[in-house]
Amino acid sequence: MAEERTKEEVASEFDDVPPRILVVDDEPVIREVLHDLLTSEGYEVRTAENGAVALQELMQTPYNLVLTDLKMPVMGGEELLAKMAENNIKKIVIVLTAIATVETAIQTMKNGAYDYVMKPFKIDEITLIVRRALEQERLERENVRLKEAQRLFEISEAMSSTLSLDKLLGIIIQTAKRESEADLVSLVLRDPEHERWRTKICDTDLPDVSSDEIDAYLDLDAMIEAHVSGKPILLPPAPREAYVCGSLNAGRKLHSLVSVPLAIRGQVTGMLNVLSFNQRRIFLEGDRRTLYILASRAANAVDNARLHEQLKAVFLQTIEGFAYAIDAKDPYTHGHSRRVTGYCELIARRMSLEEGEVERIRNAAILHDIGKIGLRLESLNKPHPLSAEERQIFQTHPQKGCKILAPINFFEELMPIIYHHHEHFDGRGYPEGKIAEKIPLGARILAVADAYDAMTSDRPYRKAMTLGEAIDELRENAGTQFDPEVVGVFVSILQDLPTLGQNHVH
Repeated sequence: MAEERTKEEVASEFDDVPPRILVVDDEPVIREVLHDLLTSEGYEVRTAENGAVALQELMQTPYNLVLTDLKMPVMGGEELLAKMAENNIKKIVIVLTAIATVETAIQTMKNGAYDYVMKPFKIDEITLIVRRALEQERLERENVRLKEAQRLFEISEAMSSTLSLDKLLGIIIQTAKRESEADLVSLVLRDPEHERWRTKICDTDLPDVSSDEIDAYLDLDAMIEAHVSGKPILLPPAPREAYVCGSLNAGRKLHSLVSVPLAIRGQVTGMLNVLSFNQRRIFLEGDRRTLYILASRAANAVDNARLHEQLKAVFLQTIEGFAYAIDAKDPYTHGHSRRVTGYCELIARRMSLEEGEVERIRNAAILHDIGKIGLRLESLNKPHPLSAEERQIFQTHPQKGCKILAPINFFEELMPIIYHHHEHFDGRGYPEGKIAEKIPLGARILAVADAYDAMTSDRPYRKAMTLGEAIDELRENAGTQFDPEVVGVFVSILQDLPTLGQNHVH
C-alpha cells in the first residue's frame, strides 16, 4: 500500500489549490461539523442539504470529493450517485450511513462510491478516509494527464507529418473536438481581405448552427483582446456577456466556452474555441490547459505550413514562368500549357475530385512540358513527320521534366502525373507502357486535355481540327489511347461549352 501522505502533500498535488469537497447531509449539525473539521485540514468545503441541491452544485462547480448521506429528503445519496453517473459527473464519493443501512452502503459502493463511513463517525476516521480518497483522486487525475500527454504527443507527430495547411487545420479541429467532447469547435484566424477575425474551419454536430452564426454570436474582438492581454477565457466562471454579443437563430443557450490563443513568437495570430450547448458538459480549467497546449503546438505547425506554402508558391511561379516561356518561343504552342491547365481543372471538378487532387492535377498540367526546355523546338515544327530518332528524343521530355523538378521536394507529388501523361490506356504509350488504371488518374486526365489542345491547334503539317472533328477523334480513341471515362466527361464539358478553346486557332 502507498505510504500515507500529509494534507500539505495532498494539497500540493492540486497545483497549490486546496482540494474542494462537497458535504451533502440533511442534518445541519453534521454539515457544520464536517465543514469546520475539513476546513481546519486545509480543504475548501461547501455544503448542500440534499442530493438535488448537490447535483446542481456539481454541474456548476468542479469538486475533487463528495461526502454524502444516504437517507435524505428530496433526493438521497443513492439517487445522487445515479444522477451523477447519468450526467457523466465523475467524482470520488464517500457515503455517510447509519448502522442500520450497512448493506445499503455496500451496495452504493458497488454503484460507484469509493468508501463509506458509519455514523456517528470519529474525527480521525473521517480525516484518514478523506486523505486516502483524495490520494486516489490525485492518482486518477495523474493517469488522465499522462494519457493526455500521450495523446498530445501523438497529435504533435501527426501535425509534424504534414505541411498541408488544410490537412493540418483539420487535424487540429478534430482533435480539439474529440478531446473536449464539445458540441462545436472553431478555429479563428485573421481574414486579411476583410480585415477582421473570422472562423477558418469549424466542426460541429449541430445542423442548425453555422460558423457565420457563431462568428456573429461571439465577440471575437473582445476574445482576441483578452488573449493579447494574457487573460484566460473559461466560461463559467467568466460571465456570458463578456464574450457573447448576439443570439443564435436556433435558440440554443451556451453553457460553457473555452478559448485559447494561437500565438507565434508572442503575437496572437488566432484562437481555438470550444463550445458546449449541453448543461451536462461544463469545461474545467483542466480542459483549458489541455487545449492551450494543443493550440501552442498547433500555432507553430500552422506557421510552418504557411511558410511552406509561401515557398512552394514562389517555386511554382518560377517554374511556371519557365513553362510559359517555352510555349512563347514556339508560335504553334503559344498558350498551350495555360489552356491544358484549364481543361484539366474543368475535367477534375466535373469528376468531383477532392480539392487537393484538383490542385495537384492543375499544377502538373502547368509544368507537364517543362522537359521540352532541353529540346530543339525547330526540329519539331518541320512540315513533315518526325524521324525515328527525332521521335525518340521527343519522347524523353516527360523524364527530362521530372529530372528538372526532382530537386524540389514540393513537386514530388506532381511527378507521377507529368511522367506518365503520354501513357496510353491500352498500354502502348510511353515511357513505361502502363495500362488502364495503373496509369495515375491525373495523367489520364492530362493526356486527354493535352491531346485535345494539340488537335485544335494549327501545326506546320496540318490545320487545326474543328470541335466536332476533335470530339470524334477523342471518342474514336477512347479505350485505346484515352481513358473512356475521362473522354466521356470532357466531351460532355465541350458540349456544354462549345466555344471552349476554339479562339486560339492560328
